[in-house]
Amino acid sequence: MKIERMNKGSWGKLRAYFDLRTSDGFIIKGFKIVEGINGLFVGMPSQQNKEGEYYDSVYADKELKDDLEKLAIREYGQESTEMNTAQPPNNNSQPNDVGNQTPDVKNEQFQDDDIPF
Repeated sequence: MKIERMNKGSWGKLRAYFDLRTSDGFIIKGFKIVEGINGLFVGMPSQQNKEGEYYDSVYADKELKDDLEKLAIREYGQESTEMNTAQPPNNNSQPNDVGNQTPDVKNEQFQDDDIPF
């Protein structure tokens, strides 16, 4: 199984949505990473009934759910780490040999705050 895509943000206790691709090629949409009392956990895809209550629409045994949780939280952590390391260092010093430099092309990094959702 593999995380297909992950949308990170902060919507109350919700930290990310993601889809899961199984080894058979199925894509299951609607997984969530939620911040609970004991830390992050994975919420299964769910639907709302007529009374307004939510129920899981996908079920997994304990071992598979534990593996999925480890994979998703690791992927969630890697993305936030990659975002931090991808930013260029803040270098305010001027190099000695200014004449041999090429002009700096617009080197702009996007961050989570730039995404409107």
